[in-house]
Amino acid sequence: MKKQRLFAIAILLVCLFNFPIISLFNKNTYLLGFPIIYLYVFSIWLIGIVAVAFIAEKLNKDEEDPQVNE
Repeated sequence: MKKQRLFAIAILLVCLFNFPIISLFNKNTYLLGFPIIYLYVFSIWLIGIVAVAFIAEKLNKDEEDPQVNE
């Protein structure tokens, strides 16, 4: 189940970095001195990394044998 979540996150990230969506943020506007497209790309990238790390950590904990700790 968690491997399917990783696959779904990968597909979602591909869609978010694809042309129609990324072109919405390709404007000559700035937020805090940065172009809005840079903020979009790096924030989606960071959210993707955090989501994958969270799921991978849960996947790693589930694979550990609970009998070893006794």
